[in-house]
Amino acid sequence: MKKVRPVNLDMSTIHLPVTGWVSILHRISGVVLLGGVLVLLWLLDASLRSQDSFAHLQAMLSGLGVKLVVWAVLSALAYHLVAGIRHLIMDMGVGETLEGGRRGAKLVLVVALGVIAALGVWLW
Repeated sequence: MKKVRPVNLDMSTIHLPVTGWVSILHRISGVVLLGGVLVLLWLLDASLRSQDSFAHLQAMLSGLGVKLVVWAVLSALAYHLVAGIRHLIMDMGVGETLEGGRRGAKLVLVVALGVIAALGVWLW
């Protein structure tokens, strides 16, 4: 006998704990990294074609839009790295309790925001 359970697909009514948000953001940052690495590889390829293409890319990279894209990719990398380190620490048995998971998730958010802000200052 199949159980009929209500399904709630309205994301505005779902209240995830901090650990859920950290997990979702970790996955999203991985997808952003995939796209970002493809763009950065394309830029690297274009920069290595000739001196003229390198000069063109150098001029283009001074623009605000391109800096925002680079900052977004670096931010995704920073968040993904910090959250990945948390997962490695949890694999060693540290922070596996409910309270430890919450503390670790909050720590990931604080450290990642600090690193992302530092990257923004460094980039500009």
